[in-house]
Amino acid sequence: MHVLIVLAHPAADSLTHAVAAQVGEGARAAGHSVELADLATEGFDPRYGQADHDAYRGRAPLPADVLAEQARIERADAVVLVYPVYWWSMPALLKGWIDRTFANGWAYATQDGRVTGRLQRLRVHLLGLGGADERTYLKHAYDVAMKTQIDHGIFDYCGACVAGSTFRFDTEARDATAHLAAAFELGSGLFVEGAHCAAA
Repeated sequence: MHVLIVLAHPAADSLTHAVAAQVGEGARAAGHSVELADLATEGFDPRYGQADHDAYRGRAPLPADVLAEQARIERADAVVLVYPVYWWSMPALLKGWIDRTFANGWAYATQDGRVTGRLQRLRVHLLGLGGADERTYLKHAYDVAMKTQIDHGIFDYCGACVAGSTFRFDTEARDATAHLAAAFELGSGLFVEGAHCAAA
């Protein structure tokens, strides 16, 4: 199986990068191939511009950089999003990647007022790294809000199967060892977790 790991953090020495690397190591140890989409390092432009809007309206083809990202996803049997939690959501860079890449006609289709997801073959794993502790998330239901917005509002909408959606808490206060070990375990079990997902 082929795994695409998408990460969005500007610092190469960040815990986000280290966690993404361990997800990849775990996947390789389980016999899978891995591709890394380091959006910040690659300079992906997250701005939804006129060219994107024209494509949405059917007046122009999708921009070349969007087609390249879609091709990456099409090569993958599973996509893992690894990201720091900013203001109880994903970073703007990652949100912009979704805004532009998960385009009308590719990720979903609309006809006669009905929406049909087109990514049914895709397995998605979400791994958010939060600086706050778990008690804070539970007290304010930030985790529930994020899962409603991201898991359901984006991936369910597009027909993809969210096989796993987890948070690592206290990422600025705790030793990174446990986070890295959990990331390796996630990578090694990408196609075991999420039994409700159809076989790729």
